[in-house]
Amino acid sequence: MIRLTLTIIVISVVGFFTEGLAQKKKTTEQPPEPVQKTEEQIPMKADNQNLMDEHYFKKYTMAVRWNDGAMAKDALYDLIVNNPQNDSLIFNLAYYYYDNQEFAPAMLVTQELIARQPKNPGYLELSGASFEAIGILDRALQNYETLYLLTNSTPSLYKIAFLQYDLKRFSESLTNVNILLTKPDLADYPIGFNDAQGNPKDYPMQVAVMNLKGLLLEGNGDKEGAKQVYNEILQLSPDFQPAKANLAKLK
Repeated sequence: MIRLTLTIIVISVVGFFTEGLAQKKKTTEQPPEPVQKTEEQIPMKADNQNLMDEHYFKKYTMAVRWNDGAMAKDALYDLIVNNPQNDSLIFNLAYYYYDNQEFAPAMLVTQELIARQPKNPGYLELSGASFEAIGILDRALQNYETLYLLTNSTPSLYKIAFLQYDLKRFSESLTNVNILLTKPDLADYPIGFNDAQGNPKDYPMQVAVMNLKGLLLEGNGDKEGAKQVYNEILQLSPDFQPAKANLAKLK
């Protein structure tokens, strides 16, 4: 669910910069106020900041073009220092960290963003993924639960069910699995697993959810019910390896 390359990140930064230029042009086109200003009152700092932003932006786009992630991150920090209230820039920094598997700083940055906007779906999703990546599953679950309440999205409920399973909250996980299996858009979200040859392949989310249901039934001692679910999965996707392995363990 979470994936953003430097090329995509630059689009958002371009948006920030072009909006800034438009605002600057709009400001300069306005007639001057009918008051005299002393030399100390002339807003030279704003002009200097615009020039600095332009420099950092050029540095950023050049680093992206030359695939220099470290320099792109450095330019992002420069832009953020000059524009500390610009959440879009900070969000891009968090994505940079996550995309480069630096999950701890990604988590910390998203926490600051959520403090500013607690109901922002993008911040919640990235924060949840970061917490999950560093193994803090209860905090990841909290973020995904909030996200699901806001969006009612099937992928969010999928993450919730699996996190609940990992946290051994089997009853809650089974409830959400049964809800997932009634979702009309379940087929719209393929899930990647390795096939029998070890090659990555997309499978319907339905078989992954059904496989989780089998594991939950096993955990509750219902081995026959689990076998039935695994066999149903293999009728839908005969080469789905997790179901094959789980069924083999029960025989």
